[in-house]
Amino acid sequence: MNQDRMLQVLVAPHVSEKATLLAEGSRQHVFKVLPDATKLEIRKAVESLFSVQVAEVRVVNIKGKRKMFGRRPGKRNDVRKAYVTLREGSDIEFNGAE
Repeated sequence: MNQDRMLQVLVAPHVSEKATLLAEGSRQHVFKVLPDATKLEIRKAVESLFSVQVAEVRVVNIKGKRKMFGRRPGKRNDVRKAYVTLREGSDIEFNGAE
């Protein structure tokens, strides 16, 4: 996998109450990823970008809700999230402190 693809696979960290509890309790971090990203690509991207060891990757596809935008019906975008479990002794800090 080339370096450009590795930088594009991880779109953003997913910040929510559930994601925060997972990060504190069970060394799992949640990322929004590209819709066509594979588990192997996600593993390699996380390991190279954050210098950690990945134990497991789980991926979930979330369908966008159907909503009304004013008087027009519409649909929110679909999202693909990756739950990345780190090995013992590895951790990712997002607040900038190392």
